[in-house]
Parts: sequence; structure tokens; C-alpha cells
Amino acid sequence: MTAAASRAGDELTTIQRLRHAVESALEGKQDAVELALVALLGRGHLLIEDVPGVGKTTLARALAKTVGGELRRVQFTSDLLPSDVLGVSVFDSRAGEFVLKQGPVFSNVLLADEINRASPRTQSALLEAMNEGQVSIDGQTIPLPEPFFVIATQNPQDFAGTYPLPESQLDRFLVRVRIGYPPPAVEVRLLLGGETDTARDVPVVLDPAKLVALQREVHRVTLDAALGNYLHALIQATRTSPALSLGASTRGAIALGNAARARALLRGRNYCIADDIHDLAVPVLAHRIRLATHADGFTPSRDEAETALKDIVGRVPVPL
Repeated sequence: MTAAASRAGDELTTIQRLRHAVESALEGKQDAVELALVALLGRGHLLIEDVPGVGKTTLARALAKTVGGELRRVQFTSDLLPSDVLGVSVFDSRAGEFVLKQGPVFSNVLLADEINRASPRTQSALLEAMNEGQVSIDGQTIPLPEPFFVIATQNPQDFAGTYPLPESQLDRFLVRVRIGYPPPAVEVRLLLGGETDTARDVPVVLDPAKLVALQREVHRVTLDAALGNYLHALIQATRTSPALSLGASTRGAIALGNAARARALLRGRNYCIADDIHDLAVPVLAHRIRLATHADGFTPSRDEAETALKDIVGRVPVPL
């Protein structure tokens, strides 16, 4: 066996252990777990959106525990300030100078719980951190630890006490995941067992250095010219569709390519196929587009943007 084959085998084993560890905390939700791992390996950030009580925080905690490193959790509330997330300079009387007291953003995994309960001012404190891996405080630019991964949960926008995330904030998230209710058999088992903290016993599978190495492997996954043209056709379709007033950005196109590579690696391949792009188009792009005020050609649903996007994706020919 060659060294490259041996390394590939070790990576696949690690990924399988990673997937199994997270799935043990969120039974019956393999698709949601895979999307979460796509965000992790794709050097992106994860937005988990659903009604309260279906496992958003459980998924976030389980994912954070498996990768080791430092985990910091912030409960976002209406009175949270940017300095509560980033940190603040305080005067040290002994040293006679201001010293930075770092906030929870200085971690490997930041769990932003119910992010849309904070004001837009506080939400925007994460923009630079999520996009550039650094923060600017009092004129000083400070790099964040590597890896840096934001897992944010949010309640639906029509819930009381929520602020909609602005487009610039949504565009920083690689994937949006919806969990949904558990399968009946799993829910009955939870009711009978009485154990609700299923993330508590999730093992540590990686350390930060190994995670960074896996993330670098994602960029070595091949995405050929035919698939590149297919991806671009999908992006162009969102920009020309009358159903949408705002199509996917160039950042969104790059994000879809990175997500496709991460999914291929998760499934044991060093090359992408059309399904990687097709299946990820909605979870990667739906939160980045804006629905036209009066759009025709699709049936309104709980999330009309997703419905419109599915229709657009379905109209673009898939390369053979």
C-alpha cells in the first residue's frame, strides 16, 4: 500500500468516526449531521434554524465536542453588546496601560445560541471574524485561533423577540440546516429513557491540528470543468429567475464549490460528482437569495425561497 493510499484510508476512518460520534447524539438525522460536517470540513460556518426543542443546541454541542479545542458558548439576548462577544480593553493600574480582555470569540468553536435574539449591532460583531478569521478592537487587528468555526442557532423569524439576520451576515454561513422532529421510534425512546443531554457523552475524535489537516484535504478534491460549468449555470439561473430579486453572489458560488468538495471527501471520494452540487444547492444558497415580492411559477410554502430555488435547480440540466 502506498503512503498516499494509507493516508487516504486514515482520513476516511477519522471521518467515519466523526460522523458516527455526532449521529450518536442526534439519532435519525443523518442528513442534518452530514450538512453540519460539510460546513466544518469546508472551512465555513453553520447556521442551524428550527423551532425550539428539536435538537439545535444538541447538534451544535455534539459537533463542537468531537473536534476538541476550545469551545465557548454565548447565549445571545437583546441586551448583549459587541464587547460581550469580541472583548474589551480594560485599564491595568499595575502596568499603567490598557489590556485587552478577550471575549468568547477567541476560541476554536464559538456556539452562538439563538443568534437572532441579539440586535443587528451585536450580530455584526461577528462579520469580520467569520469572513477573515480576525477581529479589530480599539484599532488593533488580532488573528483568531485556527481553526475557527461558528455554529449559530436561530429560531424562525416569526417568533417573538427575534431580529432577522441581515444578508451580509447570512452570506457568511456556508450551510443552513433544518433538523425537524425526530423519527417516531427515536422520539418514543427519548420519552421512555428520560435522557435529554445526548451530547454529553460524545467523544473527542479530532484535535484542532488534525481538523485543519482534513480541511486542507478538501481543497485537493477535484472539481472538473464540466461540473464547474454546471455550478456556474446554477448560479446564473438564480440571478435571472423572475422568482428572485437577489440571486446568489460570487461568494455563494465559491461556497457551493467548497461544500461539494467537502461532501465528496465525507463520502470517501477525491473527486466531485454532479449530485454533490445538485444536492447542496438549496442548503448552501437558499439563505443567500431574496424572494421577489410577487413571484409566479411556484406554490407558496413554509419557506418560499427554498421552494423557488428547488424549482430553479430542477430546470438546470445536469451534466452526464
